[in-house]
Amino acid sequence: MELSTNLWIWLGVFFTFSVLSFLYKDNPFYKLAEHVTVGVSIGYIIVLNYYQALQPKFLVPVFQEGKLVLLIPALLGIFMVFRIIPKYSWLSRYAICFTVGAGSGMAIPRSMQASVLRQLEATMLNLGFGSTAEINNIVIFIGVLSVLIYFFFSKEHKGVFGGVAKLGIWFLMVGFGATFGYTVMARLSLFIGRVLFVLQDALGINLAG
Repeated sequence: MELSTNLWIWLGVFFTFSVLSFLYKDNPFYKLAEHVTVGVSIGYIIVLNYYQALQPKFLVPVFQEGKLVLLIPALLGIFMVFRIIPKYSWLSRYAICFTVGAGSGMAIPRSMQASVLRQLEATMLNLGFGSTAEINNIVIFIGVLSVLIYFFFSKEHKGVFGGVAKLGIWFLMVGFGATFGYTVMARLSLFIGRVLFVLQDALGINLAG
């Protein structure tokens, strides 16, 4: 059991260094790790979809419970696969149209709720100078207003209007910078996790002190 565990650990170390080797240049070790990752991911997704989607939502309801109405979405799913067969690819258009139509009908109200109404609600804040929260609300309100003015292209950005638009650029840069910083921190966290895996799990170095 311990030999099997150590084998998997050192296999993880091998693929870790294989992926990091791309920092030097593209090489066979990186390509091997890339192909293994893609293959394992596809295999995992296929098995997951079978046990969590195909079996409980189609095979069991249709063949054990007699819900034959589920044959309609199954047929549309088969039509989607016909996309790769030139002779019958036209059948996939029916499945795509139905999927896009149903998806749009469900996504548009959710997008309005999450991207528009929630954003409007978040901007309707108490403004004032009585507390730190109210001062922060003023900064948020000015930032939202100036960014919206920057993206208003029906009027030339000159004078006071142009000044507010330039202020919107500064708010955008701060927002993009914070997002980029968060992305860098997330990537560094992943890298630190792999370093700890190599040092602690593979080499047995105790870093806890």
